[in-house]
Amino acid sequence: MEADFWHQKWERGELGFHLSEANPLLVQHFSVLGLQRGQTVLLPLCGKTRDMVWLLEQGYQVRGAELSQLAVEAFFAELGVTPEMSDCGALTCYQAESIAIYCGDFFSLQPEVLGAVDAVYDRAALVALPPDMRSAYTQHLRTLSGDAPQLLIAYEYDQLAADGPPFAILPEEVAQHYAASHHLQLLNRVNVEGGLKGKVAATEAVWHLTPLQSR
Repeated sequence: MEADFWHQKWERGELGFHLSEANPLLVQHFSVLGLQRGQTVLLPLCGKTRDMVWLLEQGYQVRGAELSQLAVEAFFAELGVTPEMSDCGALTCYQAESIAIYCGDFFSLQPEVLGAVDAVYDRAALVALPPDMRSAYTQHLRTLSGDAPQLLIAYEYDQLAADGPPFAILPEEVAQHYAASHHLQLLNRVNVEGGLKGKVAATEAVWHLTPLQSR
Protein backbone atom coordinates (compact mmCIF):
# COMPACT_ATOMS: atom_id res chain seq x y z
CA MET A 1 0.00 0.00 0.00
CA GLU A 2 2.71 2.42 -1.03
CA ALA A 3 2.02 5.84 -2.56
CA ASP A 4 2.48 4.37 -6.05
CA PHE A 5 -0.57 2.15 -5.48
CA TRP A 6 -2.85 5.20 -5.19
CA HIS A 7 -1.10 7.18 -7.91
CA GLN A 8 -1.70 4.27 -10.30
CA LYS A 9 -5.35 4.03 -9.24
CA TRP A 10 -5.90 7.66 -10.22
CA GLU A 11 -3.84 7.39 -13.41
CA ARG A 12 -5.90 4.36 -14.53
CA GLY A 13 -9.17 5.96 -13.46
CA GLU A 14 -9.97 3.08 -11.11
CA LEU A 15 -12.34 5.13 -8.98
CA GLY A 16 -14.82 2.59 -7.70
CA PHE A 17 -14.58 4.32 -4.33
CA HIS A 18 -15.67 7.68 -5.80
CA LEU A 19 -19.33 8.74 -5.58
CA SER A 20 -20.87 11.17 -8.06
CA GLU A 21 -22.79 12.95 -5.29
CA ALA A 22 -22.51 13.56 -1.56
CA ASN A 23 -22.57 10.43 0.58
CA PRO A 24 -26.12 9.98 1.92
CA LEU A 25 -24.72 8.97 5.32
CA LEU A 26 -22.87 12.29 5.52
CA VAL A 27 -26.03 14.21 4.68
CA GLN A 28 -28.07 12.20 7.18
CA HIS A 29 -25.70 12.33 10.14
CA PHE A 30 -23.41 15.35 9.84
CA SER A 31 -25.60 17.52 12.06
CA VAL A 32 -24.63 15.35 15.06
CA LEU A 33 -21.31 17.23 15.11
CA GLY A 34 -23.17 20.42 16.03
CA LEU A 35 -21.04 22.74 13.92
CA GLN A 36 -21.90 26.31 13.06
CA ARG A 37 -21.51 27.82 9.60
CA GLY A 38 -17.94 28.97 9.08
CA GLN A 39 -16.37 26.27 11.23
CA THR A 40 -13.67 24.05 9.75
CA VAL A 41 -13.98 20.40 8.72
CA LEU A 42 -10.95 18.24 7.87
CA LEU A 43 -11.26 15.42 5.32
CA PRO A 44 -8.16 13.19 5.34
CA LEU A 45 -7.34 11.34 2.11
CA CYS A 46 -10.15 13.27 0.46
CA GLY A 47 -9.64 12.39 -3.21
CA LYS A 48 -12.06 14.49 -5.25
CA THR A 49 -15.09 13.59 -3.17
CA ARG A 50 -18.33 15.48 -3.77
CA ASP A 51 -18.71 15.48 0.01
CA MET A 52 -16.47 18.56 0.01
CA VAL A 53 -18.87 20.36 -2.32
CA TRP A 54 -21.79 19.53 -0.04
CA LEU A 55 -19.90 20.85 3.00
CA LEU A 56 -19.06 24.05 1.15
CA GLU A 57 -22.71 24.47 0.21
CA GLN A 58 -23.65 24.18 3.89
CA GLY A 59 -21.32 27.08 4.68
CA TYR A 60 -18.37 25.26 6.27
CA GLN A 61 -14.68 25.84 5.79
CA VAL A 62 -13.18 22.70 4.23
CA ARG A 63 -9.64 21.39 4.60
CA GLY A 64 -8.55 18.32 2.70
CA ALA A 65 -5.43 16.20 2.54
CA GLU A 66 -4.78 14.15 -0.58
CA LEU A 67 -1.80 12.30 -2.04
CA SER A 68 -2.76 12.51 -5.72
CA GLN A 69 -2.23 15.72 -7.68
CA LEU A 70 -4.56 14.32 -10.34
CA ALA A 71 -7.35 14.01 -7.78
CA VAL A 72 -6.89 17.54 -6.46
CA GLU A 73 -6.76 19.10 -9.92
CA ALA A 74 -9.83 17.10 -11.00
CA PHE A 75 -11.76 18.31 -7.97
CA PHE A 76 -11.16 21.98 -8.70
CA ALA A 77 -11.82 21.46 -12.41
CA GLU A 78 -15.18 19.87 -11.63
CA LEU A 79 -15.88 22.69 -9.19
CA GLY A 80 -15.14 25.18 -11.98
CA VAL A 81 -12.61 27.03 -9.84
CA THR A 82 -8.94 27.85 -10.46
CA PRO A 83 -7.16 27.50 -7.11
CA GLU A 84 -4.17 29.44 -5.90
CA MET A 85 -1.16 27.18 -5.37
CA SER A 86 1.55 27.60 -2.76
CA ASP A 87 4.33 25.52 -1.26
CA CYS A 88 3.72 24.32 2.29
CA GLY A 89 6.92 22.52 3.12
CA ALA A 90 6.73 19.06 1.59
CA LEU A 91 3.17 19.66 0.39
CA THR A 92 1.45 21.88 -2.14
CA CYS A 93 -1.60 23.82 -1.00
CA TYR A 94 -4.44 24.33 -3.49
CA GLN A 95 -6.67 27.07 -2.11
CA ALA A 96 -9.87 28.83 -3.12
CA GLU A 97 -12.64 30.52 -1.19
CA SER A 98 -13.51 28.45 1.91
CA ILE A 99 -11.40 25.46 0.85
CA ALA A 100 -7.78 24.36 0.97
CA ILE A 101 -6.46 20.95 -0.07
CA TYR A 102 -2.94 19.93 0.92
CA CYS A 103 -1.44 17.66 -1.73
CA GLY A 104 1.29 15.23 -0.74
CA ASP A 105 2.10 12.78 2.00
CA PHE A 106 -0.54 13.01 4.75
CA PHE A 107 2.13 12.37 7.38
CA SER A 108 4.03 15.46 6.23
CA LEU A 109 1.08 17.75 7.02
CA GLN A 110 1.68 19.59 10.29
CA PRO A 111 -0.80 21.32 12.65
CA GLU A 112 0.84 24.72 12.26
CA VAL A 113 0.29 24.50 8.49
CA LEU A 114 -3.24 23.14 8.67
CA GLY A 115 -4.53 25.49 11.35
CA ALA A 116 -7.43 24.92 13.74
CA VAL A 117 -9.89 22.12 12.99
CA ASP A 118 -13.39 21.94 14.47
CA ALA A 119 -14.34 18.46 13.24
CA VAL A 120 -13.10 15.54 11.16
CA TYR A 121 -15.05 13.63 8.53
CA ASP A 122 -13.37 10.31 7.68
CA ARG A 123 -15.22 8.34 5.06
CA ALA A 124 -12.35 7.09 2.92
CA ALA A 125 -9.12 7.30 4.92
CA LEU A 126 -9.06 4.72 7.72
CA VAL A 127 -10.73 2.13 5.46
CA ALA A 128 -8.12 2.78 2.74
CA LEU A 129 -5.13 1.86 4.88
CA PRO A 130 -3.74 -1.61 5.63
CA PRO A 131 -3.51 -2.70 9.27
CA ASP A 132 0.15 -1.78 9.75
CA MET A 133 -0.51 1.87 8.85
CA ARG A 134 -3.69 2.56 10.79
CA SER A 135 -2.25 3.31 14.23
CA ALA A 136 0.21 5.84 12.80
CA TYR A 137 -2.60 7.38 10.75
CA THR A 138 -5.03 7.77 13.65
CA GLN A 139 -2.31 9.16 15.93
CA HIS A 140 -1.33 11.74 13.33
CA LEU A 141 -4.96 12.63 12.66
CA ARG A 142 -5.52 13.19 16.38
CA THR A 143 -2.47 15.45 16.46
CA LEU A 144 -3.61 17.42 13.42
CA SER A 145 -7.14 17.88 14.68
CA GLY A 146 -6.44 18.34 18.37
CA ASP A 147 -8.75 15.38 19.11
CA ALA A 148 -11.63 17.12 17.38
CA PRO A 149 -15.02 15.38 17.20
CA GLN A 150 -15.31 13.07 14.25
CA LEU A 151 -17.83 11.46 11.94
CA LEU A 152 -16.30 8.17 10.84
CA ILE A 153 -17.76 5.80 8.25
CA ALA A 154 -16.31 2.30 8.25
CA TYR A 155 -16.97 -0.90 6.33
CA GLU A 156 -17.72 -4.13 8.16
CA TYR A 157 -17.36 -7.45 6.33
CA ASP A 158 -15.43 -10.72 6.38
CA GLN A 159 -11.92 -9.62 5.46
CA LEU A 160 -11.02 -13.19 4.48
CA ALA A 161 -13.72 -13.14 1.79
CA ALA A 162 -12.42 -10.09 -0.09
CA ASP A 163 -9.31 -7.96 -0.36
CA GLY A 164 -9.19 -4.30 0.56
CA PRO A 165 -9.18 -1.46 0.06
CA PRO A 166 -11.62 -0.58 1.37
CA PHE A 167 -10.68 -2.67 4.36
CA ALA A 168 -12.98 -3.93 7.09
CA ILE A 169 -12.84 -1.85 10.27
CA LEU A 170 -14.75 -3.63 13.02
CA PRO A 171 -15.96 -2.00 16.27
CA GLU A 172 -13.10 -3.40 18.33
CA GLU A 173 -10.61 -1.72 16.03
CA VAL A 174 -12.42 1.61 16.21
CA ALA A 175 -12.11 1.27 20.00
CA GLN A 176 -8.44 0.32 19.70
CA HIS A 177 -7.66 3.58 17.91
CA TYR A 178 -10.02 6.02 19.60
CA ALA A 179 -11.45 4.76 22.92
CA ALA A 180 -8.62 6.34 24.93
CA SER A 181 -9.39 9.80 23.54
CA HIS A 182 -13.03 9.79 22.42
CA HIS A 183 -16.46 8.58 23.43
CA LEU A 184 -17.63 6.20 20.70
CA GLN A 185 -21.26 6.18 19.57
CA LEU A 186 -22.48 3.93 16.78
CA LEU A 187 -25.13 5.96 14.95
CA ASN A 188 -26.17 3.66 12.14
CA ARG A 189 -25.45 0.54 10.15
CA VAL A 190 -26.64 0.12 6.57
CA ASN A 191 -26.19 -2.76 4.16
CA VAL A 192 -24.00 -2.19 1.12
CA GLU A 193 -26.31 -2.77 -1.82
CA GLY A 194 -25.06 -5.66 -3.91
CA GLY A 195 -22.26 -6.37 -1.44
CA LEU A 196 -18.76 -4.97 -1.41
CA LYS A 197 -17.31 -5.09 -4.93
CA GLY A 198 -20.14 -7.53 -5.67
CA LYS A 199 -18.24 -10.20 -3.74
CA VAL A 200 -19.15 -10.17 -0.07
CA ALA A 201 -21.99 -8.99 2.14
CA ALA A 202 -21.00 -5.80 3.93
CA THR A 203 -22.38 -2.95 5.99
CA GLU A 204 -21.33 0.64 6.47
CA ALA A 205 -21.11 1.71 10.10
CA VAL A 206 -21.42 5.37 11.04
CA TRP A 207 -19.57 6.43 14.18
CA HIS A 208 -19.73 9.68 16.13
CA LEU A 209 -16.52 10.25 18.09
CA THR A 210 -16.56 12.96 20.75
CA PRO A 211 -13.47 13.98 22.74
CA LEU A 212 -13.36 12.76 26.33
CA GLN A 213 -11.71 15.98 27.48
CA SER A 214 -12.86 19.48 26.64
CA ARG A 215 -10.73 21.08 23.96
